[in-house]
Amino acid sequence: MRKKIVLNFPPRTVTKPITYHLVKDYDLIINIIHAKIERGETGVLVIEVKGKKEKFLEAVSFLEKQGIKVQLLAQDIDLDIDKCVECGLCTGVCPTQALYLDDEWHIGFDKDKCILCENCVQACPTRSISLKI
Repeated sequence: MRKKIVLNFPPRTVTKPITYHLVKDYDLIINIIHAKIERGETGVLVIEVKGKKEKFLEAVSFLEKQGIKVQLLAQDIDLDIDKCVECGLCTGVCPTQALYLDDEWHIGFDKDKCILCENCVQACPTRSISLKI
């Protein structure tokens, strides 16, 4: 099982070794996609989690007991190529170059680079891009 999630940490938990516990205690593989964690402030961590479903569910329970809000992210973006005019606006706002123009000036998408920031959804003038949940 593979999921992308957002963890919102209350200020009292930002100094705890949360990712350590997810790896060590729940045998999950963690890929940090985005993080903003500062002592004394609410922290945000966007991660991709791989592992067994039952261990993932146990880990979510652990996180919630720590006061951490867990939010499942959309798993992918959906590009409706029939509506897309290939203007490239989405590629200009994509911070990871997950959306790009290929050699023939067609929109390409590298799912592994996508951090689901939703910049492309907001930038698309034809509303050709949406999030898949």
